[in-house]
Amino acid sequence: MDEHKESLRVGAAVRRRRRSLELTLSAVAERSGLSVPFLSQVENERARPSRRSLEKVADALGTTAVELLAAADPARTVDLVRADDTSVESGADDVVRSLVRGHHQMHAQEFVGDHDPGREFQLRNDVLMHVTEGAVEVEAEGRAYRLVRGDTLYLTGGVRHRWRATVPDARVVVVAVAEHIDAVDEPGPK
Repeated sequence: MDEHKESLRVGAAVRRRRRSLELTLSAVAERSGLSVPFLSQVENERARPSRRSLEKVADALGTTAVELLAAADPARTVDLVRADDTSVESGADDVVRSLVRGHHQMHAQEFVGDHDPGREFQLRNDVLMHVTEGAVEVEAEGRAYRLVRGDTLYLTGGVRHRWRATVPDARVVVVAVAEHIDAVDEPGPK
């Protein structure tokens, strides 16, 4: 089976989410700053949004781009993501590569280069950030953390945070428990 044959169909996930919220395309366009024709093309699989556009749509729909992507791809039990995978999103100064595809309990992405330091995240479940190259600064819970190659930062669900690369070509792997999972503390030995 060709591992690249199945394409990601994010439009259907966007449409399902929009309809579940009983929103019109016009309302989503107004909230996201994107045009109605573009959103219609996305929903009808005639256009594939950039990572930034997908983040705008996700924000307008009260979810995350990761969740929309997860809802777009059928579940798999085994999935290999090669280093030269062509499903990489590129921005002006950064590249984002999904390391886990599909609707799973865990999401992982590799960020290379700069990252939008103005974007704040507050995920429902736990997040782990690991620097594989370079250095980044993370602001979380009113504190600044400088992470260098080999450092890992763990954030529990609900922690507001933002981060940025401090050197060119920094590489950060971000692993998160999926938003659709109810992560609860299990009683353990005391």
